[in-house]
Amino acid sequence: MSDRHVRFVRENTVVTHAPLVPEIALHLASEVTPLWHATEAYLEQNNLPPPYWAFAWPGGQAFARLLLDRPELARARRVLDFASGSGISAIAAAKAGAARVVATEIDAFAVAALGLNAALNDVGFEIFEGDILAEPPGDWDLILGVDVCYEKPMADRTMAWLDIAAARGAEVLLADPGRAYLPKSGLDEIARYDVPTPLDLENRKIMTTLIYRYTPSR
Repeated sequence: MSDRHVRFVRENTVVTHAPLVPEIALHLASEVTPLWHATEAYLEQNNLPPPYWAFAWPGGQAFARLLLDRPELARARRVLDFASGSGISAIAAAKAGAARVVATEIDAFAVAALGLNAALNDVGFEIFEGDILAEPPGDWDLILGVDVCYEKPMADRTMAWLDIAAARGAEVLLADPGRAYLPKSGLDEIARYDVPTPLDLENRKIMTTLIYRYTPSR
């Protein structure tokens, strides 16, 4: 986590609270378009993804609400928050009493935001920077897949990795607001939330987000 990335996050966000999870404070963009434009040139030069970390996406809010309301899901468990973004799910898992929490991200700006957001909420968790899908799954008790089925290549690669993790004994939960490439089978709904969402981020003011326990076909 470089000082440059930390400074950028601080200068381009405000500390606020996601609508569904007011207990958690986050560095978030106050508006979508200005931050997107602020990072556009840098992203093009460095082949980095857009600033997904600067928004509390419906899937992350739903996971955080679930874990705060049902802390037994994470308590004393080894939790992996895949594609963590702002870290809202990882923060909730830590608050729920997880034995270990690891948040994964490929973006250096996201890594900076994760560290800042952990400090804001007085929790600690590990950060894995890089492509965790390139490695075999570790020994996880619980894996949180936050809105990972929005593009087919990403969904295919992620779900193949999660299949292996589930076969090794991990409980896999998926939070999804209706993305096109969610698996058609192996899904057991355990919760749903209506998440208030800005129209410039999604195409509806309320995104109904479902949380599933995922069991791959054998």
